[in-house]
Amino acid sequence: MGLDDRLLKAVADLGWSKPTLIQEKVIPLALDGKDLLARARTGSGKTASYGIPVIQRILASKQNVREQDVRALIVVPTKELGHQVQIMMRQLTAYCSRDIRVADISSKVDLSTQRPILMEKPDVVVGTPSRVLAHLNAQNLVLRSSLEMLVVDEADLIFSFGFESDLKNLLCHLPNIYQSFLMSATFNEDVQTLKELLLHNPVILKLQGSQLPDSSQLQQYSIKCEEEDKFLLVYTLLKLCLVKGKTLLFVGTVDRCYRLKLFLEQFGIPACVLNSELPVQSRCHIIAQFNQGFYDYIIATDEQSLTETAAEPQTTAGKEKKKTQKKGGKAKDKEYGVSRGVDFQNVANVINFDFPKTVESYIHRVGRYLFLFCLCLDETNSPLKPYEFKMEQIEGFRYRCRDAMRSVTKQAVKEARLKEIKQELLNSEKLKTYFEDNPRDLQLLRHDKDLHPAVVKPHLKNVPEYLSKCRILYEHKLKFVSLARKCLRVCSHLPLVYYTCGSFCPHT
Repeated sequence: MGLDDRLLKAVADLGWSKPTLIQEKVIPLALDGKDLLARARTGSGKTASYGIPVIQRILASKQNVREQDVRALIVVPTKELGHQVQIMMRQLTAYCSRDIRVADISSKVDLSTQRPILMEKPDVVVGTPSRVLAHLNAQNLVLRSSLEMLVVDEADLIFSFGFESDLKNLLCHLPNIYQSFLMSATFNEDVQTLKELLLHNPVILKLQGSQLPDSSQLQQYSIKCEEEDKFLLVYTLLKLCLVKGKTLLFVGTVDRCYRLKLFLEQFGIPACVLNSELPVQSRCHIIAQFNQGFYDYIIATDEQSLTETAAEPQTTAGKEKKKTQKKGGKAKDKEYGVSRGVDFQNVANVINFDFPKTVESYIHRVGRYLFLFCLCLDETNSPLKPYEFKMEQIEGFRYRCRDAMRSVTKQAVKEARLKEIKQELLNSEKLKTYFEDNPRDLQLLRHDKDLHPAVVKPHLKNVPEYLSKCRILYEHKLKFVSLARKCLRVCSHLPLVYYTCGSFCPHT
C-alpha cells in the first residue's frame, strides 16, 4: 500500500499481519483522495481503515509543509467512542508521535481546560459534533484554512443522538474543499442525508450483506421466560459457572442496571454497572479495566433509551420531566453509548437480559465479537434458536432467588443509584488529578464494589451442597434422575428438609 515505515512498524506491533476486508478496500481509495461512504459490520476494523490513510497523508504533507495545523477532524457520536478512537490513533502513531499529535475533546469539561491543547494545533482532533462546535464558536479551534480530511464515524448514529443541527452548523466553519469519509454499520435515511451534505462524487462500499459473524463464530440462542425466571437463570448461569469467561449483560434502563447488580450482590457475584449517569472518566476507566481482566461481568444499558430521550418532543410534560430530573438527580448523558463502537476485548458471552427493541440495537450488541455465546432472555417468542435448558433442573434455586429479589426494593435501587453516582464523581475527580501523576494507583480503583443498600443475607453467597450435587445428576443423566427431582421439589418447598437430604439423595 506504500505506507510509511513508521506506520507499518506500529501496525506490526498491533499484531495485524494482513488487512481486513474493509481496510483492504478503503485504504488505497482514501490514499487516492476519494470521498468514501463505507458500510461494514460492527467490529470489522473500520477505525483503522480511516486512521491509517489519515496518518499517512499527514506524514506525506509534512515532508513539504512544516507549519503546524489541524489537518484532520474525526467526528463521533459518543464520548466513549471518541476516547477509543484517540487510543487507536495514538497506537498507530507510536513511532511518529513527534510528528503527529492527536487530541480528544469529547469530554465534557470547561472549554478553557481544553483551550491550551487546541492552541498547540494538534494534527488530528477527535470529538462529538456539539463539542467541536462549542470550540469553533469560542475560537479555540479554527478549521477553515487548514482542514484536509473529515471523518464521521458511526454515521448512522449522529442524527439519532440529536446532533443534526450541531453538525450542520459545524460545516459552516469548514473550507470549501476537503476529503470526507462516512463510516457506518448500517445505511439509513440519516446516512443518506449526511452523504448529500458532506460527500462529493463518493465511492460507495457495501462490503458485507450479513451484519453478524457466521454460526462458527457466533452462537445465538433465546429462552422464553417470565420476569422472575430471568433473575433465576442469570443467578444459576453465573453462580454455577455454566457460562465461562467475560460477560456483558445488557438491560433496558438504568434502574434495571442497579436492580440486577444488587440482586447478584446477594449471591456474592461482583459486577460493574455502565450507564449514562456515570461520569465519562469513570466509564472509560471501567471499560479499560474490563479489557485488562479486572472484572468478569459488566451490566450495561445501551443507547436505545437515550435515542428515545433525544428524540422526545419538547412538550410541556417533557419540560416538567426535565425540571424534575434536575431537582431529583443527575441527568443522563446524551453522548453516552456502549453497545456501539466501543471495543470490549475478549468477550465470551453476551446476555440480553432485556431484549433489544430494534434489530440494529441487537446487531450492535453482539456483532463485533468473535467466538461468542449470545443468550437472549425474552418474554415473547424469539426468532432465535431456542436454548435447550430445562427450567425444572434449577427449580431448587427458586426460593433463594425469591429471597434475594425481596431484598432488592425500589428504595434500595434508588439509594444504590445515588451512592454510585456520588462515589464515581469522587473517583472521577481523582482520575483527573491525582492519578495522572500516579498511574499505578489507578489500578487499585475498582468499580465493582458492593453497594449494599439492600439487606445482604450471607447464607445466599454459598450454594448448598445438596443443590450442586443434584445439578450434577441432571447434567450426566444418571439413572436416579427421578429421585433427584423429587429431592429438589421437596427442598424447594420445604427448605428445612435439606438438612436430612443426604439420607435419601442417591448422589450421596
